[in-house]
Amino acid sequence: MANTRSLAPWWLFLVTGILWIVYAWIVLRFDNASVAAVSVLAGLVVLFAAASELMMAFFAPAWRWLHALLGALFAITGIIILFRPGTGFAWLAAFVGWYLLVKGFFDVVLGFVTKPVNDAWWLSVLVGVVEVLLGFWAAGSWVRSAFLLVALVAGVALAHGIADIVLAFRLRGSISGFTGRGAAAPGPAAP
Repeated sequence: MANTRSLAPWWLFLVTGILWIVYAWIVLRFDNASVAAVSVLAGLVVLFAAASELMMAFFAPAWRWLHALLGALFAITGIIILFRPGTGFAWLAAFVGWYLLVKGFFDVVLGFVTKPVNDAWWLSVLVGVVEVLLGFWAAGSWVRSAFLLVALVAGVALAHGIADIVLAFRLRGSISGFTGRGAAAPGPAAP
């Protein structure tokens, strides 16, 4: 029998799921609090990326200088975003439209390139076309870019919160079924 104590506590995922949903609600309000919330999250993500790149600078077999340079740039960017949330939000909003344009173009190309080996190639093309259209729509206006950024961040946070809550109840069910609490005792096998 496996040790159930080695599993993460189910309630921890419930708490993080609720926190993600509250975060999505704050972001969807689209006021100064949502600008700060998006900027803080982006700043933390960029700082984690900086830490990852700096670790790679020490442990990567090659290109250590590039990992160190990226780590330093990410660290500076993360600190600026955290201490200047308004400016960080404006840069992120401007970036999101252009990012979708470039990513959509590559998704369309990837879909057509993988057509001989991928039965769902059309899905990549469809997603790419939607990304290009959203990118064109958002890249022309800061307000639309900001709206799209807020919607994307809130959508990701909401999906993450729902996934954590579902995982919490699955873990709770598997732990209680595994330990015999809340589960019926197995009866004799039917002939």
